[in-house]
Amino acid sequence: MGQAISQADAERHPAKPLGLLVAAVGVVYGDIGTSPLYTLKEVFSGAYGVPVDHDGVLGILALIFWSLVWVVSLKYVLFILRADNQGEGGIMALTALARRASLPYPRLRSALVVFGLFGAALFYGDSMITPAISVLSAVEGLELAFKGVEHWVVPLSLIVLVGLFLIQRHGTARIGILFGPVMVVWFLVLAALGIGGIMQHPEVLKALNPVWGMHFFIVHPGVGVTILGAVVLALTGAEALYADMGHFGRKPIARAWFILVLPALVLNYFGQGALLLDNPEAARNPFYLLAPSWALIPLVVLSTLATVIASQAVISGAFSMTLQAIQLGYIPRMHIQHTSSSAQGQIYIGAVNWSLMVGVILLVLGFESSSALASAYGVAVTGTMLITTILVAAVVLLLWKWPPLLAVPVLLCFLLVDGLFFAANVPKVVQGGAFPVLAGIALFILMTTWKRGKQLLVDRIDEGGLPLPIFISSIRVQPPHRVQGTAVFLTARADAVPHALLHNLLHNQVLHEQVVLLTVVYEDSPRVPASRRFEVEAYGEGFFRVILHFGFIDEPDVPAALKLCHLDELDFSPMRTTYFLSRETVIASKLEGMARWREGLFSFMLKNANSNLRFFNLPFNRVIELGTQVEM
Repeated sequence: MGQAISQADAERHPAKPLGLLVAAVGVVYGDIGTSPLYTLKEVFSGAYGVPVDHDGVLGILALIFWSLVWVVSLKYVLFILRADNQGEGGIMALTALARRASLPYPRLRSALVVFGLFGAALFYGDSMITPAISVLSAVEGLELAFKGVEHWVVPLSLIVLVGLFLIQRHGTARIGILFGPVMVVWFLVLAALGIGGIMQHPEVLKALNPVWGMHFFIVHPGVGVTILGAVVLALTGAEALYADMGHFGRKPIARAWFILVLPALVLNYFGQGALLLDNPEAARNPFYLLAPSWALIPLVVLSTLATVIASQAVISGAFSMTLQAIQLGYIPRMHIQHTSSSAQGQIYIGAVNWSLMVGVILLVLGFESSSALASAYGVAVTGTMLITTILVAAVVLLLWKWPPLLAVPVLLCFLLVDGLFFAANVPKVVQGGAFPVLAGIALFILMTTWKRGKQLLVDRIDEGGLPLPIFISSIRVQPPHRVQGTAVFLTARADAVPHALLHNLLHNQVLHEQVVLLTVVYEDSPRVPASRRFEVEAYGEGFFRVILHFGFIDEPDVPAALKLCHLDELDFSPMRTTYFLSRETVIASKLEGMARWREGLFSFMLKNANSNLRFFNLPFNRVIELGTQVEM
């Protein structure tokens, strides 16, 4: 398997290894790289009541270090990055992989899909919190440099964040070139600050011993597992390693982690710990107080740049995951703008961008500080981590066929640690953590409603549908007038006559010489090669069945795909081809299916979904839409 991944990486990522490593640092590690801004501050000056003494500092540092080693290094970098879907990662790609693995077990398959959808929904909640807490924590450094600027922190943070969302429609190709170098500088500064702190108090290195972590639980039984709710702040962004695998490949991400990111993070955390041993009062903001006074303003500027980059990575991840969810049929079609002519992954989705911006603004105005916002952080992150482990377990056991004696103990250890982190964050729901959970639940309802509604819609249309063989037989008996050209009718079912075809024949009383019933199928794999894109079957009387296969990150360009046709009797030239689309209008009824409120919700989503015309890149002047009313 490792060899296969290496070959795929080499084909898809021809750039120099150093260039890929720097780029991976800029995009993948922005979120976890900015965690030192607020993690220890939250542990010692937050609501956990951990005393800033020798045992407390060493215990927390041990927990952070071994959490980074176990969760990020072992689980994500060395294990989960191998669960690629043809080179693609992320929770939606993993859900598609788990769905394929569990095909023989329908109930398990349904359960895994539900888990995957809820994990994806939680990711959107995380996508709102990350920009808010990161930028707030960076701007809060100004409070140490200038007195009386506390009331400016929120306005300045909002200006930075709103500006970030406003530039999204222009793409990030130009400014993205700076992401890698800026984040490399950021991690080098983290390491330098940490080394400076450790040299003042080398005793802090004792925390590399995991015994100090166990000792912490013994000495502070009152805090118990709940402290993991703060420790998890050091792990935020771990999911990005997996989600961004398709952009860089497994090896650059792994190398960047072990060569630069992990050492820099550990050094900085230990440097902050050394500062706290020397000066417990520094707990109010140990990151900025670790720096010399002359470097404070430059460090605030660099921190703000780093948090903007971290936020950009999360926003881009939300765009990519939305595209995957649309292709897999879990989200209504939206207008997708490609912001780069050379990079397929550079996309902009306005509805997602503005929704995230509103959510981020509300969070900043509602919580007003990074410490307050930290109370809401963690539920979405740990929930997604736990779901990822569950989905990977299905892939390991059912698809890879690992021996249970080997796989089960490893998976149980991952589940135990993820479960502890999740349990520690559950109390945060009443402290402000309800926001990402409620956002996740709302998005989960939307996704499941859309999926179920589309299935019911197809079933209702099929109930009154005319079987294709009967229709073709009637054409032979009573042939209508045939006109030149090719008519393409988009339909979801292969064995029934599309309503648009029946309406056209009823009203216009003509048929084209060539009638193509076109079905677009999305596979559980990210890409489908051109050799497998086009599938055609002739029925006689000028009727053809064409199936186009796309992956869940492929761009569904129907006219371009039809050019792959190898049959001489089919002519898809632009001026000879007319596309017929059916636009369904849902009417609520008492038929068994969904609850009335979900029918209303689905009807609203259907009305506002992007049309097939735009989504499939059909020529505007060659499309005819015909309406159909369907009772749900």
